[in-house]
Amino acid sequence: MAGHSKFKNIMHRKGAQDKKRAASFSKLSREITVAAKLGMPDPDFNPRLRAAVNAAKAQSVPKDNIQRAIDKAVRGDAENYEEIRYEGYGPGGVALIVEALTDNRNRTATNVRTAFSKNGGNLGASGAVSHGFERLGLIEYGPGAGDEDAVLEAAIEAGADDIESDADGHAIWTAIDVLHPVARELEKSLGEAAAVKLAWKPGLMVEVSASDAVTLLKLIDILDDDDDVQMVWGNYEISDAVMESLG
Repeated sequence: MAGHSKFKNIMHRKGAQDKKRAASFSKLSREITVAAKLGMPDPDFNPRLRAAVNAAKAQSVPKDNIQRAIDKAVRGDAENYEEIRYEGYGPGGVALIVEALTDNRNRTATNVRTAFSKNGGNLGASGAVSHGFERLGLIEYGPGAGDEDAVLEAAIEAGADDIESDADGHAIWTAIDVLHPVARELEKSLGEAAAVKLAWKPGLMVEVSASDAVTLLKLIDILDDDDDVQMVWGNYEISDAVMESLG
């Protein structure tokens, strides 16, 4: 289980989607509202909104929910959400980046700091761990998009920089400034992506022991359960053997 947000990310762990469906809908709707408020309310002319809407569709968010989130921004009655990044270390020296959308900075900071301190971690200052990550564009496809060779060929043709494939799907990496153009090209050959977003790709991975893995996964779950937290990124690597031992 790798900590960079591919299909093995915390958002896609076994059973996570089913257990946290309502929370997921809320977070996706929040991102749609923010995207529509910051740009045009038409996904065709707003890349961030288009990505948010596609992500919501991939998680089976009803069309009515998506439209309500957009309408909320158009009417001007949406909360003023602030984008905040928190950085720190989890159990075993794992570096974690927490991205949040919040209408109450103090509440979110307190919740994130408490989660770290109570679960073997330490919250650091801005820039504490992000230097060990690269800010890139990430396009995700499920295994049904095609085999590794087919997706690799499509990614090269579209102008992507790198691709990682396994049984869970495909992660296609791009430079930030070409994320949406590459995504549009890929859509012509592979169909609509499961997700198109900015991501933090770790440089060096940290192998996590069984004992540290228990606490680390608890910390990530607590962070993920927070309504204000949109995504948790990390440089952890948990072997299949360790995952099996955890049940």
